[in-house]
Amino acid sequence: MTNHRTLFLTQRGLHHQQRALEAAPPQLEVIMRRDASREELVALIGDVEFLISERAGVIDAEMIAAGKRLRLIQRLGRQVWDIDIATARRAGIPVCAWPITGCALVAEHMIMQMLGLLKRVREMMQVVAAADDWGIQPQRCDEDWFAYNWSKRRGIGQLMGATVGILGFGEIGLELAKRLAGFDCTVLYNKRQRLPEVVEKEYAIRYASADEIAAESDVVCCLLPFPGSEGAMNRAYFAVMKPGAIFVHAGSGAVVDEPELIDALRSGHLAGAALDTYTYEPMRPDDPLLALARDPATNLILTPHTAAGGISTRPTGRADDYANILALIEGHPLRYVVG
Repeated sequence: MTNHRTLFLTQRGLHHQQRALEAAPPQLEVIMRRDASREELVALIGDVEFLISERAGVIDAEMIAAGKRLRLIQRLGRQVWDIDIATARRAGIPVCAWPITGCALVAEHMIMQMLGLLKRVREMMQVVAAADDWGIQPQRCDEDWFAYNWSKRRGIGQLMGATVGILGFGEIGLELAKRLAGFDCTVLYNKRQRLPEVVEKEYAIRYASADEIAAESDVVCCLLPFPGSEGAMNRAYFAVMKPGAIFVHAGSGAVVDEPELIDALRSGHLAGAALDTYTYEPMRPDDPLLALARDPATNLILTPHTAAGGISTRPTGRADDYANILALIEGHPLRYVVG
């Protein structure tokens, strides 16, 4: 069997690297590199047929020219602005951007978190289940009879037209921005390095400092990674947020100072919060967040680190990372070709 040499570039940890290697088809000889130097990459790329680049990383004209045997550049994710697509096209090398399923699922989950808090879903479910006597005689509904908001609920918000700030704008942030466009939201973002202007226009997003996001946003979405961000979401940050704003978190664990978030909720400064990751996982039975979540008056949604889906959501695991390579080897059309 022919072993097609494949260079796999990543910025992710050993756990993710191992899963990607385990999913590699037997036809491929995969060379995995994390944060390799430019000199090493230029040296390696000359002897490979396929280049997989996970999420980000410059692939410029020099690297493409060095890839004398290169047949495909496969970016895992939507971030392709750091790839010299024009040079690749002239060299006859297709560039593909394969969406990352897990990132899309987290973005969907965050939309659910926002809507659940803005619509006060937990409270509404409890109101209906209580089956109280509302002083209105129930009647069969038709086109002329309905009892809209029979429980006289207040404080029901809307995502449409809201200002949403995203802290830690990577692959999930891009997926989230795409979905928020359908709600006509103003989307602010913050990351270590500002995106190119053409990308900001494509996704209709505006760069802002973390404090500007806090001050201007109706919804603050936290997607911060752990390194360098431990406890970054704390009392000082919550205090800068708009009164009545909501906070949703699906970034790394231990980024949120949970006792100080609880204080911001109890004081009424924040109108609600939703978390999918925590400082301790699984959550401890005596975690103060759990006690707060049992209070029906608190607009708090907790999910058990499932934003990226359940066990059976992605039965093929990381096999999709290599789908286009196999398609090219077998003579099938490529998917998600860029440019």
